[in-house]
Amino acid sequence: MTGILLKFRVSILALVLGSALLVSPLATNAEAVGLFGYRATPYDGLKPFPKWRQVLKTYKEEPGDCQSGKYNRCAHQKWLALIEDWRELPKQEQLNRVNQHMNLFRYILDPVNWGVRDYWEIPKEFFARFGDCEDYAIVKYFTLRALGWSAEDMKIVVLQDMNLGIAHAILVVEFDGKNLVLDNQIGQVVDAKRIKHYRPIYSVNEIGWWRHKEP
Repeated sequence: MTGILLKFRVSILALVLGSALLVSPLATNAEAVGLFGYRATPYDGLKPFPKWRQVLKTYKEEPGDCQSGKYNRCAHQKWLALIEDWRELPKQEQLNRVNQHMNLFRYILDPVNWGVRDYWEIPKEFFARFGDCEDYAIVKYFTLRALGWSAEDMKIVVLQDMNLGIAHAILVVEFDGKNLVLDNQIGQVVDAKRIKHYRPIYSVNEIGWWRHKEP
């Protein structure tokens, strides 16, 4: 992560907090979900997040062929084959496999990869061009969705890494009474309670979004 992403975090936070005044919350009182020790207030709709809405609109688009075109069908087909291989595994093992496999892909910043400050990729773009932290979270999210996991049990969380002083994004999955973290910076799936240096800012899934703040 670089100062560029830190500026992205600040601009996104300002957008979200400003938009929160215009969006009706799902619940009157803050919902204390306890992620990293912070409260989460749920909101309906995804209007403040055009990049995420675009991902949801286009993530099923087919890639090009294996030899030419903008996207690599071979990598996409391999992804679909892995999903079938993992489908009958126990749930915990699915989480482990998804996290470990996606973390093998190369990390690359959006300004280098796309020539823009911030870009949210769909899976075919990730497999063709790799990506940065939110792109790992996105491809893990849709891989688990394809494996039958519920959107209600998953959130892409944008946060501040207090140790490194940078913005970051992860996938959090609620499973077996725990918030489990799938993170491109961590090799294993871990319980969120074990992580002390993350300050969540907001999180999203297909249903809505949450603003996180200290209790």
